[in-house]
Amino acid sequence: MNYLVVFIGAGFGGIFRYFLSTVIQKQFPPYFPWGTLTVNLLGSFILGLMIFGLDEKGLISPTLKLFIGIGFCGGFTTFSTFSFETFNLIKNAEFLFAGLNIIANVFLTVFGVYLAYLITR
Repeated sequence: MNYLVVFIGAGFGGIFRYFLSTVIQKQFPPYFPWGTLTVNLLGSFILGLMIFGLDEKGLISPTLKLFIGIGFCGGFTTFSTFSFETFNLIKNAEFLFAGLNIIANVFLTVFGVYLAYLITR
């Protein structure tokens, strides 16, 4: 049953990632992967809210925790896409944007979890 819960959550996360990253990417110049950065930041924030705001306070069932944390957030965030897009920036000699993409994704997603932690305290 747990595998089914994770599977369904990941499906919703993947669909929402595709939708949101496509919408965001169309709003900005194409030379930087804004859509991936957005979903990684938002996914980290959602995971932080679930862990610090719900799980640590005993307000979420184990099943919903699997659905949101492993399923939805796992399907929603895109480390593999981030890696591929960063590689393409490097391959195209866009070293500044590659570096900015690495720094932004790493630090902003950690910040997203930290912000969720602060909000839920």
